[in-house]
Amino acid sequence: MAKESFVIDHSSVLPLHYQVEDLLRKLIEQPEYQNGKLLPNEVDIAKKLGISRNTVRQATNKLVYEKLLIRKKGVGTKVANKNITTKLNKWTSFTHEMDEKGVKFRNYSLKISWEVADSELSKVFNIDKKTKILKLERVRGIASEPIVYFISYFHPRIGLTGDEDFSKPLYEMLENEHHTSAAISREGISAILADDELSEVLKVAVGDPILFRKRVVFDPGDRPIEYNVGYYRADRFTYTIDIERG
Repeated sequence: MAKESFVIDHSSVLPLHYQVEDLLRKLIEQPEYQNGKLLPNEVDIAKKLGISRNTVRQATNKLVYEKLLIRKKGVGTKVANKNITTKLNKWTSFTHEMDEKGVKFRNYSLKISWEVADSELSKVFNIDKKTKILKLERVRGIASEPIVYFISYFHPRIGLTGDEDFSKPLYEMLENEHHTSAAISREGISAILADDELSEVLKVAVGDPILFRKRVVFDPGDRPIEYNVGYYRADRFTYTIDIERG
C-alpha cells in the first residue's frame, strides 16, 4: 500500500474501526506481509491515523477472529498462514483432493521398508504375526514447509514389491498396477501433542497440537487393503464434514 493511501476519512459516516479494518485488509495482501513481515504496531498505526489505539485494536481483533492475523504477545502481529481443509465426506486420493483445491503439495521425503506385522497390524489385516508387510512413509507439504506425515501399511494380498512409483497418486497406482480398488475408508481422529520425532519431521515445537488420524481402507469386498496413520499440523490443516439433517 502506498504511503499516501494509508489514511482514513475523519468526516466519513463510516465508523473509524471499519475504515481501519479495510486498511488492514489491503495492507496484509502486500507480498512482504504475506511472507511473514510483522505489521506496524498498533501505537504507530494509531498515531499515523490520528485515532485511539483502542480503535486500531478493535479492527485488528476482527481480523484475528477471522484467522487472517496472528497476534503473539511480545512479538507482534503477522498474517496467518492459509489453512488447508479436507472433507471427511469426500474421501479420495490426497493428491487429487489437494489438486482440486489448487494446493500444490510435494514430497519432502518418501521411504519404503518391510516390517514384521505386530499385534495391531495382525488384527487389522487378519494375518499371522511376523508376516512381512510393506511400509510407506511420506512427509508432504507445500513449497515452504512440511504439513502432513503419513505412514501406510499394505496387506500382502495386494502383491506390492516395493519397486512401485509411490510418487504417483496412491489409490490410482494400486488400481492400475495391482487391480486393487479402494472403496471405503473408516477413520478415527484425535488430538495429540507433538513429541520429539514429530517436532523434527513436521518442523513444529514439541508440545504443539497435532491432528492424529487412523484410517483403514477396504476394497469393494470389505477386505482391508491399507492401514494408514496420518499426522497433520493443526495450525495448517482442518478436517471438515457436512452433515445433512435426516
